Amino acid sequence: MDSSNRILYHAMLYKVWMLMNQSVFRLTLPILFGYLPLGTAFGVLFATQLDYPWWAAPLMGVLIYAGAGQILAVSLLAVGAGLVEVAVAMFVLNARHLFYGLSLLGRFRGAGWRKAYLIFGLTDETYSLLTSRSRGPDRHHEQRVDFRITAFNQSYWVVGCAIGALLGENVMFDSRGIEFALVALFIVLTLEQYHALKDLFPIWTGAAAAGVAMLVLPPAHQLIGAIALVTVVLLAHYHRLRTSANPVSPEQRS
Repeated sequence: MDSSNRILYHAMLYKVWMLMNQSVFRLTLPILFGYLPLGTAFGVLFATQLDYPWWAAPLMGVLIYAGAGQILAVSLLAVGAGLVEVAVAMFVLNARHLFYGLSLLGRFRGAGWRKAYLIFGLTDETYSLLTSRSRGPDRHHEQRVDFRITAFNQSYWVVGCAIGALLGENVMFDSRGIEFALVALFIVLTLEQYHALKDLFPIWTGAAAAGVAMLVLPPAHQLIGAIALVTVVLLAHYHRLRTSANPVSPEQRS
């Protein structure tokens, strides 16, 4: 390949790369609008409640990357909790990832070096995008797109953490209510999941499970209780649908 063809080849690769990233950016726009203000809220809390340098907030977003978990960690560290207590609390809070992360192991199979990051970077919002977007027949291409989606989402969170920490150190303002961005983001993602799946049963089941947990459980256990309840109901629903789709004949029962 001569120099002119080589230049043309690399120019075409760069154009394809830019087009792919533009597509990923459009897909992740709802996450951008949720993660930036929420990450900023975390950064402000981090800088105003803990005696750490501002850059530790975005570093936490890089190494831990757990939105609600990071906010919980700040609250616990601010009242003098030990690292073991913080670690246990964050594990319990993020244990929900065990329930839906297993469903993506088959999709991540064969992803090579990307697989570890895809597992690490799996958040509620990223899971929603990965499971609701349309996919083509090229498995490896789709895994590369999954990787970019995950990386874009984490970059939004890290930038938000940095902005919030800098603001918390240098600007005095009332940040009450900014954490509602997480609720708004979940509403948008729920609507996207409904448009993709056209099934209201999981949505109503989740809402009912949350209501039951709030009525019968103390605040510290409501999240895990709601997750456990909705998981049991959805598994039973899936089993019923599978049984009705593949009925067992009398000969098979005997």
